[in-house]
Formats: sequence, C-alpha cells, structure tokens
Amino acid sequence: MVPPPETIGTLEVVAVTSDSNTAMPRWVPRAIVLLWLGFLGTVLMQELWDRLFGFLLLLVISLFIALAIEPGTNRLARRGMKRGTATALILAGVAVVAIGFVAVMGALIADQASELADNRDQYVTDVVGFLNDTFGANLDAAEVIDSIDDPRGPVREFLNSQADRAVQLGVSAFSTLFQVFSILLFTFYLAADGPKLRRTICSWLRPERQRTVLDIWELAVDKTGGYLSSRAILAVVSSFLHWIAFQAIGTPAPIALALWVGVVSQFLPVIGIYVAGALPLLLTVIDSPLKALFVLGFIVVYQQIENFLIAPKITAQKMQLHAGVAFASAIIGGAVLGPTGAILGLPAAAVIQGILSSVGERYEVVESDGDGAE
Repeated sequence: MVPPPETIGTLEVVAVTSDSNTAMPRWVPRAIVLLWLGFLGTVLMQELWDRLFGFLLLLVISLFIALAIEPGTNRLARRGMKRGTATALILAGVAVVAIGFVAVMGALIADQASELADNRDQYVTDVVGFLNDTFGANLDAAEVIDSIDDPRGPVREFLNSQADRAVQLGVSAFSTLFQVFSILLFTFYLAADGPKLRRTICSWLRPERQRTVLDIWELAVDKTGGYLSSRAILAVVSSFLHWIAFQAIGTPAPIALALWVGVVSQFLPVIGIYVAGALPLLLTVIDSPLKALFVLGFIVVYQQIENFLIAPKITAQKMQLHAGVAFASAIIGGAVLGPTGAILGLPAAAVIQGILSSVGERYEVVESDGDGAE
C-alpha cells in the first residue's frame, strides 16, 4: 500500500531537517587546524626562548655596557681617534680594573686561608673561649680540634664532598670566561658601530619616528651614564668610610676589605650589602669575634645612613629617579633576570621614567588644604 503524498512529503521534510542538524559546521575544521597550529607555535616559541635566553641576556648586558661607555667613545672620537680604537681602549681599561680587583681579592682570600690553616688550633681555641665567656657555652677546644681532625667527622666529610665538585667548578669558570669574552665582543661592536646602527634603524622609519628613536637612544645613554656615575660615587664614599672603620677596628687587610664592600654593595643592588659584608665578617671573626661584632655594627649603621641620607640625594641628582622607584625596579629586575636584572633594573626604570615624562601634556597642580608644607 502506497502512503499518501502528504506522508511522503512529511518524511522527506523530517529527513532533510535531521541531516541539517547533524552536519558539522564548515568553520569547525578550520578552527581545529588553527588551534593545533597555535599550540605548536607556542611550544616552538617556548623552546626557542629557553634555548636563546642566555644569548639574549648577553646581548642585553652588552647593550647596557655599550650605552655606558658611549659618552667616552664619543669624546675620544671627537679628538680624532677612530671609534673602534676608542672603544677597545675603554674596554681594555675596564678589563684591567676588573682583573686587578679580582686579583687583589683572590690574593687576600688565599693569604687568609693559608694563615687559617697555619694557626688553626689557636683560632679554634680563641673562638671557643669567646663562645664560652659570652654565651655561657660549655665547649671543649680540644674536642672541637679532634672532631676537625677526625677522618670520619662532619668537617672532613663536608670537605671531601666539596672536593668532588672541583671539576664542576672548573667547567663553570671556563663557561663564565667564555660569557665574559662574548659580552666584551658584542659590546665592542655595539659601541664602535653605534652611529651606523642608529642610521640603519632610522632608515626603516619615517622622519618623525626617527627623531623619537634618536631621543630615546640619547636618553638611554644619559640615564645609563648617570647610573654608573652614581654607583661609582657611592662606591668611593662607602670604600673610604669602611676603610676608616676597618682600620680603627683592626680588621685584616682593611683596604682590600673596604674596596670589596664598597664595590659589591653598590653594583649588586638589594643583596649586595649581604654578600659584601659576609667576607669581612668571616675574616674578622677568625681573628677576633669581638672585632667581628664591631664590624657588623658598623656595616648595619652605615647601610641605614646610606639608604636614607646619601644614596637618595646622589641617585636623584644623577638619575632623577625616586629612591622608592629605584628600590622597586631593583627588586622587579632581580625577580625577572636574577642579579643581572637587579643591576639593569635601575637604568631601565630611569629610561622608562624619562620617556613617560616626555609623553603627554602636563598641567599645574591645584592647591589643596591636605598638602603639607615642604
């Protein structure tokens, strides 16, 4: 029996409607392909970033040093010296100063280690006596010396475990030397070819954009130079005052220790004072624990004076950067790039602040009853 035409029409309509509801939209395959391409692209970029991060960090450090030495390179070039020669001369001077500083500190540590080994028993006896008299401890110096000499004691075990890392330390030193050489090479090219690099960048931009790039470049040079000069002034002041204090206290090698504290505390922000203060404390406590307390007290007091009186004035004069902004930039830079970021954070913040100050229109601030007298 053949169904009526109305039924056939109804079935046909239902079938067509069912097929149209179950068919995949045309945009779904394209979205799936784009999703996978985006995922693969993200993985590829992450892999490239992980592999190239060290190289990019070397470039950033090289650019920072190139900006810092560019004023000196320009002065020598204006006197008739070739830019390549001027750049090489400045970098050689920086390298000589750095090598001399490392050599002095290495000789100091070697001398103190040799003296410690020669007079170990006497130092142990003095330290134990100080602990017993000051803190009421009941230690026996002879037992402490015997535990140090014991081949199965904790001291010997620690020294033996550290001896196995000598090869790793040598590989790390070689890697560090290679990185330093790479930084110097990149810095030489960036500083020697600075004008050519700027012209190359500006050739791709419109005239008004070229002026913006040149202004930002000059601002970066000025702020980077201001950062280094402010750090150098603070390092000289810190070294001089610490030398006077260490000389009066009677610490070993007061000049070398004062230079160490002054340089490290200024050029390694945030944690620099802790790294710098550890060495004079360690060397002094071996000689006299009481002197070490005076050294610790002076370092703490001077750091507060520098943070609240000396550093803000010098930083504001050389970099026009608020002390709070400088502290925050060092912390942020350290969180992102470690110690290198802590060092580069200050000039980077000064450059950004200079750019923002030149953008937009400024208005006179209205007076308010809540404003305190300055």
